[in-house]
Amino acid sequence: MAKPRKKRNRRSSFRRRRKQCRFCSKDLPRIDYKDVETLRDFVTDRGKMLSRRVTGNCAKHQRQISRQIKRARYIALMPYVAE
Repeated sequence: MAKPRKKRNRRSSFRRRRKQCRFCSKDLPRIDYKDVETLRDFVTDRGKMLSRRVTGNCAKHQRQISRQIKRARYIALMPYVAE
């Protein structure tokens, strides 16, 4: 007679690694509104800013990113919405 299979809790066997802030881990220069290529990594194709949970940034750098995205939008370096 075969032994019954033991049920595993999937969550206990899988541990998600915490995302690290890319600005804290690497000594990157200050976040600047003129660096549109970097800021585009934090915006969806529809023009929405990505949350801290999705990007893995720390609170300090997420605030800086959102401020610089807003400045770039105001000067028309980045669009507010996708067309």
